[in-house]
Amino acid sequence: MIDNLFVFDNVIHLYDLSAGNVRTDRADALPARDRILDYIRAQVRDPRAAPGGQRDFQWDTRWSVAQMHELVFENSMTDMAMAQTVPMFDWFKDWYSPVQTQHAMAAAYPDRVLFCGGVDPGHRGLADALEQIDHQSQAMGARSFKFYNGHAKLKDCWRCDDEKLAYPMYERALANGVRVLQFHKGNPYGLQNMEWLSPVDLQAPARDFPQADFIVHHLALPYFEEMVSIATRFPNVYLSLAGFMAFHRVAPRRVQEHIGRLLQTAGPDKILWGSEAALAGNPQPYLEAFMALQIPDDLRAGYGYPQITRDDRRKILGENFARIMGVDLDAARRRLGLVAEVA
Repeated sequence: MIDNLFVFDNVIHLYDLSAGNVRTDRADALPARDRILDYIRAQVRDPRAAPGGQRDFQWDTRWSVAQMHELVFENSMTDMAMAQTVPMFDWFKDWYSPVQTQHAMAAAYPDRVLFCGGVDPGHRGLADALEQIDHQSQAMGARSFKFYNGHAKLKDCWRCDDEKLAYPMYERALANGVRVLQFHKGNPYGLQNMEWLSPVDLQAPARDFPQADFIVHHLALPYFEEMVSIATRFPNVYLSLAGFMAFHRVAPRRVQEHIGRLLQTAGPDKILWGSEAALAGNPQPYLEAFMALQIPDDLRAGYGYPQITRDDRRKILGENFARIMGVDLDAARRRLGLVAEVA
């Protein structure tokens, strides 16, 4: 807990950017991996964000359960988290954030970690994706699924509103009792055509599957205005701050503007805390930055943005995601030996 507020991190990744996981059958795989590493290093400008505060930490590694526990739960004030698969197969043999390691994290710490599975019909076809949804739900206990529909090769790309390709995956997840569907939008890696990562193709499924909740990561940047409009209009669309607070040191004004706009339009009930650890490093400096965040007077006067309140922080840091996932925070506090906030 931070300042007595429960922290339920929407997204942590036990990723594998090691050389051994880079595909050898594609000439663009290693350069793409290196671009991702450069992007991570550029974001993590606060040395405290690197494990142990090491500026020269080697990010090209396969994260273990023990390393992630130390980073997220021992070195930050995070209480619970969701370990999320990232089914990016373009350049990685075992995917960017492998299924097995995310599941291992949840299995090792069931009181603290939920498992988010992931599938992609571009990997081995729709039939395999549907079988994987069954397996990850029934045998591995997936509580959510992550989708990444934009890829380096156009033949591997798919639209989230494709009724023949995407809808069967949503239907299969719901049939397995999994109603929380998550999407990487915006934030393109490598040389993908970025329009495939626009959030506009989530409008139809959000409308056609009102029983599901759709969580969109990275604020869909650079498609921020489109994403704000969608989240404001569709009651079952939520926004994860995944990796966003990493900009607080280099672009604080940008963070203030975006958070202010979200509070004004989508509202605090639609925003979820996401650290993106280990991709963005230790969550602690970002948690501290979020707790210290204020919306400047000129933005409030010039754009009508509200000031962020303690109640907003409480919702964003944990209550919103707990509600979506059906997690009883009072029971979680007791289970983890935490003291509930005194009103």
